Amino acid sequence: MFFERPDAGETAVLVHVDFHDEQKREDPGEFLELVRSAGAEPATLLTASRHRPDSRTFIGSGKLEELRALLAAHEAELVIFNHSLSPSQERNVEQELKCRVLDRTGLILDIFAQRARTHEGKLQVELAQLEYMSTRLVRGWTHLERQKGGIGLRGPGETQLETDRRLLRGRIKSIHKRLDKVRSQRDQNRRARARAEIHSVSLVGYTNAGKSTLFNALTNSEVYAADQLFASLDPTLRRLEIEDVGPVVMADTVGFIRHLPHKLVEAFQATLQEASEASLLVHVIDAADPDRELNVEQVELVLKEIGADDVPVLKVMNKIDKLDSAPRIERDGHGVPEVVWLSAKQGQGLELLHEALSERLANDVIGFSLTLTPEQGKLRAGLHELNAVREEAFDEHGRSVLDVRLPRRDFNQLMAQLGERANHYLPEALREIDEW
Repeated sequence: MFFERPDAGETAVLVHVDFHDEQKREDPGEFLELVRSAGAEPATLLTASRHRPDSRTFIGSGKLEELRALLAAHEAELVIFNHSLSPSQERNVEQELKCRVLDRTGLILDIFAQRARTHEGKLQVELAQLEYMSTRLVRGWTHLERQKGGIGLRGPGETQLETDRRLLRGRIKSIHKRLDKVRSQRDQNRRARARAEIHSVSLVGYTNAGKSTLFNALTNSEVYAADQLFASLDPTLRRLEIEDVGPVVMADTVGFIRHLPHKLVEAFQATLQEASEASLLVHVIDAADPDRELNVEQVELVLKEIGADDVPVLKVMNKIDKLDSAPRIERDGHGVPEVVWLSAKQGQGLELLHEALSERLANDVIGFSLTLTPEQGKLRAGLHELNAVREEAFDEHGRSVLDVRLPRRDFNQLMAQLGERANHYLPEALREIDEW
């Protein structure tokens, strides 16, 4: 589709510009990690300082000449910018340097394309790539304006550029339809969990904060986890048992990053919706990262963009093994857990996270002692089935003395199934208004 270029090599010259505007600044260290995650070999980093980007080449003519010299010195065939370039800027730099140019958005899309493993993930990445490509088509057809004439070469009366745009629009429409089906299926699953009153917990956080490692440690799963950016893209759901709550569904989601391309957020709506409709968000933070406060701000911005900013949040400070810090729970003025400090990799503090999840998710948990005769075996069996019996003993009359703890909702449902009144078995302090 695109005009012929020299084959793109893996050796790349990197370009980073420091802008005076804090909102436009990027992290060069994170940029280096992105480049390595994509599989490129960084040769050198060209830095510049500007008030605003050059409208034609982003970096200006002087830096462009420096860039040309660096390409020749390192025999590199790829230039990667740590910034988003306009289609015209990207085209102009390519024409000047006669090599392939990639901006930050294109780099992230390339990493996503490598990481996507499921059919849904691949569809979402392709959608984001096509949306991105649609604004850059003119770059690919600078060598001809209209389709050629002659026998066998006549077109339908539209430029090749228009043909490509039409084909892209058709493919984008097709992917949207398929993703709508995925979104519909996810909605059905969420509604089914809501009817069964099963809580959902979504792990969110900056990329490489340790979400997948924590997910594996909690659920005994084997989700791909590595010390690299965007190690996992595809959402994974697993069942997790929480004391006083019962089964919950835990979701591992894609990591966020500074200035996450908007098209990616749009493409991953089906995935990110797990976060927006969760009962609780577990915000995993790399406690050892010097930029952790900035990373937290970026995650909160994306959560706001997907409509998840009003979902309750439990923060997890991960990687405390790098800080020589001890696992602990921080609580607010009402004693509610707000922050859990742990190390997912070392398995330190996981029991504290279970405790915090139990406290944040448990709704009206009741605990009491219950004495049952042998004739009340169905009730005893039902309580055991709900894992509500903490201790059991037998008195001299052969009756079961149970120490039980469970959500009031589960106890009421069990009583209804047995045709019994819940209040008949509860201590007076725990009884509700009996409408029977």
